[in-house]
Amino acid sequence: MSAESHLILDGKARLYRRQGSRHWQCAVFLDGRNHRASTRQDRLALAIEVGREWALDRIAEDRLRRRGFDLTPSNAAPARGRPAGAPSQDKRSDPASLEKTFRQAGEAFLAEYEAITQGERNASYVASKSRHLRLRLLPFFGDRPLSEVTAGLIQDYRVHRLAGPKRPAGNTLHQELVTLRQVLKTANRKGWLPSLPDMSAPYKTNGKVSHRAWFSPEEYQRLYEATRERARHPRNERWRGECEQFHDYVVFMINTGLRPDEASRLEYRDVKVVIDDATGERILEIDVRGKRGVGYCKSTPDAVAPFLRLHKRNAPKPTDIIFGSVQRELLNAILSELGLKKDREGNPRTAYSLRHTYICMRLMEGADIYQVAKNCRTSVDMIEKFYASHIKTRLDASAINVRRTPNPRNARSAPEAQANA
Repeated sequence: MSAESHLILDGKARLYRRQGSRHWQCAVFLDGRNHRASTRQDRLALAIEVGREWALDRIAEDRLRRRGFDLTPSNAAPARGRPAGAPSQDKRSDPASLEKTFRQAGEAFLAEYEAITQGERNASYVASKSRHLRLRLLPFFGDRPLSEVTAGLIQDYRVHRLAGPKRPAGNTLHQELVTLRQVLKTANRKGWLPSLPDMSAPYKTNGKVSHRAWFSPEEYQRLYEATRERARHPRNERWRGECEQFHDYVVFMINTGLRPDEASRLEYRDVKVVIDDATGERILEIDVRGKRGVGYCKSTPDAVAPFLRLHKRNAPKPTDIIFGSVQRELLNAILSELGLKKDREGNPRTAYSLRHTYICMRLMEGADIYQVAKNCRTSVDMIEKFYASHIKTRLDASAINVRRTPNPRNARSAPEAQANA
């Protein structure tokens, strides 16, 4: 409690002296908070003069901030002249020291995200958020105040990434911007950022949807024969095990529709050979652990044989990984030899193309699109957008080539119609 108190500037500021202190303090309430500083004066007359000048500076700065002026040390107006012994500006009233930085917002986001999504999102997906911040976002945005993260600066980040020596894939940049948006939303929830900047791309493409690269039945037959031949006759005998593993990987993926990251985490205990009640055929029931948590998949009967070969060849423990990382070099080598690395639109084929092939083949065979979506742990909208639109067997010619049947009552001859006129 202060023993003495005096109002100055018509009540806008207050001078007070705490018990046991010989110096007068000055306080002014602006923008929802109380700014305080010591006048370093023990005489009331001098304290009133110093406090008056200090309070006028704070009021002027607050008025300029409200009008949108940037009061950084390089362009701030010179301080009013103060009598000897005038206090420097209190750090708590300095806008630059009060405003949170992008780095602080990033740290707050990671702490929240890891705690809230624990057990609900895949651990590697959660870890990717930290990787985006550490490798890309923090080196660019760094310790900038959050008010400087504007739509223009975000566009500068896009240009910085796309104009770099190694141009990122579209999905890579998209995921980085998703992380950036989540960091800014965290700052907004905490009251550190009054509003979110516009993050939309100013020169967006026309939105043309191109289908995903896949293998037609004829192309898959060529790929199957090439991987089988490589497994039977590897170019080096020490590579036999890897080539056999890769052939079984291709057949397994084509008949299950798993994502490559889901297959890389698959353990032997996650796969069971069962007799399907509806068809009476042997299939695989798979517990899938992917980006959306735990899901389930039922394979086609053709997936059983490669799984049994893998089990016999490796003699695994239940917790052993089935495939591990994708053999990209071998896949690219075989696709290049066959001339199948790119489809006719120039889209590169990758391990993901095996999943796309599974979806397209199921649709071509007349499978229910809703059941395919559930089995692939995706949505019907995604399948309609990227797969069903270019599958010709999805078109019903009998429904398209409809002809109207003439009405017999309207088929009167022209002379009869004229006679009745």
